[in-house]
Amino acid sequence: MRTIFYISDRTAITAEALGHCLLVQFADLNFKEITMPYVDSREKIEAVVERINQVARREAKKPIIFTTLVSPMIRQIINNCNALVLDPFDHFLGQLEAELHTKPLHEKGRSRRISDLDKYDNRIGAINFTLAHDDGAATNYDQCDIILTGISRCGKTPTCLYLALQFGIRAANFPLTEDMLNGETLPCLLRAHIDKLFGLTSDILRLHSVRSLRRPGSDYASRDQCRFELRAAEGLFRLHNIPYVNTSTHSIEEIASRIVHDRKLKRKYAHGG
Repeated sequence: MRTIFYISDRTAITAEALGHCLLVQFADLNFKEITMPYVDSREKIEAVVERINQVARREAKKPIIFTTLVSPMIRQIINNCNALVLDPFDHFLGQLEAELHTKPLHEKGRSRRISDLDKYDNRIGAINFTLAHDDGAATNYDQCDIILTGISRCGKTPTCLYLALQFGIRAANFPLTEDMLNGETLPCLLRAHIDKLFGLTSDILRLHSVRSLRRPGSDYASRDQCRFELRAAEGLFRLHNIPYVNTSTHSIEEIASRIVHDRKLKRKYAHGG
């Protein structure tokens, strides 16, 4: 077990994202993760350093720190603690400064600033659109960027929300119900927007497990029903040349990136806004 610290003068979201991206490559190891946001003063960083040093003494192993601290003074203090400090600002800012011939601002919170209100409003609009068009509740598909379709519990809703939140994409989702799966024809509503469709599927064991949590012991959750619905849905996707992905073997980030790439969608606001 190794202790991981994510430390930032703001939300620590970037530090966490960097750490998770790297640590996933060490799947056989166990990590205890501690997130410490808003470390933005000498007093706070000195308290953090003391805590890190205590962990190092107690565990007899150096903690690992992912940090996005901007202040040179605060970064210098954290670099003196008994830990492995991984700091993208320290590593990259100097190289960028030399290449761009410009001094960096060293201004905290810069990566999460709302710099363009139009882009911010678009992001909020995408989230509101996606919530209104969840599970076929609204079908104003002329205004959407993508329509996710598939059977129940394959991840349509969380993927749509991720696309809206992270990409500013107006995503709708439409459930394929059992009566739609008995034939080879898509509902007219979907056929009219077939270029916007993307299918989500799963595997039988994963779908059975997820549905059993919702309706234990029901026909809806039975393996036979899961098998029938998955085969029928994938058959429709193949018949109508609808791209699809198995959500049981991919993270939501991977699923969203696959959708954006395959359907050639564009991010609607600056990343990190």
